[in-house]
Amino acid sequence: MSLLIKNGRVITASSDSVCDIYIQDEKITAIGTDLDLHAEQIIDARDKLVFPGGMDPHVHLDMPFMGTSSSDDYTSGTRAALFGGTTMVIDFVLQTQGDSLYNALRAWQGRSDGRAVCDYSYHMAVTDFNDQVAKEVAQMIEVEGITSFKTFMAYKGALMIDDGQMVQLMQVVKKHRGMVTVHATNGDMIDSLIARHRSEGKLSPLYHYLSQPEVTEAEASARFADLLHYTGCTGYIVHMTCEGALNAVRRAALRNQKLYVETCNQYLILDASLYEREDGHKWVMSPPLRQKKDQVALWSGINQGLIQVVGTDHCPFRWEQKMMGKDDFSKIPNGHPGIEHRMELMYSEGVLKNKITLNKYVELTSTNAAKIFGMYPKKGTIAVGSDADILIFDPMQTHTISSESHHMHVDYSAYEGHQVTGKTEVVILRGRVAVRDGSCTLDPGYGQFIKRSRVAKMI
Repeated sequence: MSLLIKNGRVITASSDSVCDIYIQDEKITAIGTDLDLHAEQIIDARDKLVFPGGMDPHVHLDMPFMGTSSSDDYTSGTRAALFGGTTMVIDFVLQTQGDSLYNALRAWQGRSDGRAVCDYSYHMAVTDFNDQVAKEVAQMIEVEGITSFKTFMAYKGALMIDDGQMVQLMQVVKKHRGMVTVHATNGDMIDSLIARHRSEGKLSPLYHYLSQPEVTEAEASARFADLLHYTGCTGYIVHMTCEGALNAVRRAALRNQKLYVETCNQYLILDASLYEREDGHKWVMSPPLRQKKDQVALWSGINQGLIQVVGTDHCPFRWEQKMMGKDDFSKIPNGHPGIEHRMELMYSEGVLKNKITLNKYVELTSTNAAKIFGMYPKKGTIAVGSDADILIFDPMQTHTISSESHHMHVDYSAYEGHQVTGKTEVVILRGRVAVRDGSCTLDPGYGQFIKRSRVAKMI
């Protein structure tokens, strides 16, 4: 199979030029102007932007949580990702406390094998560290190509590990040149505030937000940075939301520490005023949405190089699932649907509003994640020899986000009625047209599991 993309404005993290791209089978084999090569398919991308396929390093598909499961499975979730221009996702395997990492891996493989439409990989969430798990961590890195290990500083009794276990995990991961990632919020403080608000009969979604004040994230982020500094391990903070946490990263940089940071669309665009709405349940996620001053801080952190990645933390629940907590905010399944809209929102809210450049857009949505998580240059760029994962994007088309038209398996949208400029037009995954004319042309099972390198490329 050969494919020639003609006349597009091709944007990578470091270049911007009008040129042609020639694809043979799954790889990019030539890039240049006026390529005179025979191709079975030709796509004219004149007046379009051509980006590397998006990489979302933070999704939760078919994940058991809070007495239910996230509503997008591997087929619906990865198909929705493709409709939005994302060609690769990284999901989280959750170890059950008292059980092995390999049993958790087999459970997730049972959900994903033969079902994914786009490419995918895993982070391994360690919720119970011991000597046997330490051996499995080494095997995950050396054998399975799973090189990043998620930890939780909250959700005591289910997901949280203590600082002693965290340090031991970091020491093992460092030895094998992997990475520790973290949900950085102070779980003990949050649990105490939840209990107090419930005892006072304060049960609306607003109290989800008020139970997780900025200090809970700022303190945990600083503590995680200190533990990384002590162990020398490479680390990554997921879904950063606020100025206080960002300042913890700034302080770490003063001692010449490199710490990778991810934020998400929702924290750049939405704010905590939504919790005062009658349907505030829709935006119950952890950490919660913050204040407008935090949006300013996060956009600044992106341009200062303190934040390298924008993911989604896609963890959708349908309205009936959210209503499990209609009378008690602590029982609302935490999660937000966003896998489909990241690329369009970051272009419309970031590039068009002059908050980021086109090259920074590619860094945030694709290249940096590929580098950090050991897939570059196979993924995350447009270059000869790279996988032919490509997004052809119409920069002028205006449209409105709605649950009536999205492809995620959720019956509301966190961005309902939000008008954006810029639209995914054609998506190519490993040389095959995946999305065109509003249809997905790939079947479940086309998506491949991607093994990852042990070493993050410094950015």
